Amino acid sequence: MATSKQTAQPTPPIAVSPDEAARLAGIGRTSLYAALAKGDLKSIKIGTRRLIKIEAIHEWLASYQTGAE
Repeated sequence: MATSKQTAQPTPPIAVSPDEAARLAGIGRTSLYAALAKGDLKSIKIGTRRLIKIEAIHEWLASYQTGAE
């Protein structure tokens, strides 16, 4: 009799650190921090920790999308 094992899928994060956001977006930290400083990329601050929502990264990157695909 075959038994089935359920593997728990990790829940993807809803927010990441600026360093992780830069890695996910494929850009350098300097470019990401410049976007934060200009207000182009939204972030949240909890205590001393700055987090960037994954949704905000997608929206920010989409704003750079060109029509030529």
